[in-house]
Amino acid sequence: MTLQLPKGTRDFNQEEMIARNKIVDALRETFERYSYSPLETPAFERYDVLSSKYAGGSEILKETFKFTDQGKRGLGLRYDLTVPLARFIGLNPNIKLPFKRYQIGEVFRDGPVEKARYRQFSQCDVDIVGNKSMSADAEIIMLAARAFKKLGLDVVIKFNNRKLLNGLLLKSGVDKEKLETVILTIDKLDKFGLDSVKKELKDKKINEKTINQIIKLINIKGNNKEKLDKIKKLIKDSEGISEINELISLLKILKINVEFDVSLARGLTYYTGTVIEVYLKKSDIKNSVCAGGRYDDMIGSFLGKNEFPAVGISFGLDRIYDAFIEKNSDGKKTVADVFIVPINTFKDSLKIAEELRNENVNVDIDLAGRGPSKNLKYANTLGIPYVLFIGEEELKKGKVKLKDMASGKEQMMNAEQLVLFLQKNLE
Repeated sequence: MTLQLPKGTRDFNQEEMIARNKIVDALRETFERYSYSPLETPAFERYDVLSSKYAGGSEILKETFKFTDQGKRGLGLRYDLTVPLARFIGLNPNIKLPFKRYQIGEVFRDGPVEKARYRQFSQCDVDIVGNKSMSADAEIIMLAARAFKKLGLDVVIKFNNRKLLNGLLLKSGVDKEKLETVILTIDKLDKFGLDSVKKELKDKKINEKTINQIIKLINIKGNNKEKLDKIKKLIKDSEGISEINELISLLKILKINVEFDVSLARGLTYYTGTVIEVYLKKSDIKNSVCAGGRYDDMIGSFLGKNEFPAVGISFGLDRIYDAFIEKNSDGKKTVADVFIVPINTFKDSLKIAEELRNENVNVDIDLAGRGPSKNLKYANTLGIPYVLFIGEEELKKGKVKLKDMASGKEQMMNAEQLVLFLQKNLE
């Protein structure tokens, strides 16, 4: 047997998990700041739910891990957190609306493996269910802007509207029954380039004139107003344009900059209005790190209704992590703030360790009875910021010796001074 990871997966060591947890904590804090509450759903669903008409669509089903249980029931690992949310609402139709939830969990896709793309990855989702107003779309974008600011990552937020995109494609000569397949192709523009998109459209039997018109439309340049002015000359009385104008107006109040991108499609079929993608500036990660939009039909399909408004956005934890550690790797391999070195004072040191933990300090202690030099080397290797030496002479004086591992400075302190110092100097 050869020990190796399944393709498209990875382990995270202590140092990596500390950084990932910092990201998750920042996102969770942001979600709850906007009054989103946590929800948990199973890692797998009935396959008929994942493959339903208003779920992810044929393209995503190709990447769905499918299996059966011992009762021969068809099941699949969830490929996102949105379909499980829709199923949850469908099973709880009397839930108080608007329903604002966040969920952080693993999702699975049996797709090609490349840089910043994995077959098991974490998503952090926020959604508002039961609010049709563009104010909900604006809040989702506001939340995303705040989250990336908190993480110290510089981003550009792009958006479009599927109602507008559908109207433009129909105007270009695309048959209604081919809208979905054309949108799936346009969604590959950033990843594979214009030539590849042209070729794929041609392979899908879209005629040359229509292809040229599509390319002309998705290449419209200028600022948001200039792009919209050009589009208004091509298509009138568009609900999509009205929604875009309202969204821009709402975001302007809080001075949140967004970029209207006519080519932004979002490949999943369930989007019905606003679509959003967030990209990092000056980063090796070229794929979007956050994406979402409005999906007013999916939940209704589970409830047997025509429409059940919802809008949400998903943060890709793995891609955000890859970018985050480029700027924030501090080499810390443990969550410990203080490492206690007992010098023939183990029982007293245990009591002091517990007292510090009661003051919300993360404390580790030498349990192996090693000498001071070995303990210092251990603490330094793990990046523990402070080492506390507790000896018999110090205890007689009611004091301990604290060593700052970064500066090498040592200080004698009593219990009260120690607690105040650590509370002031630890994050």
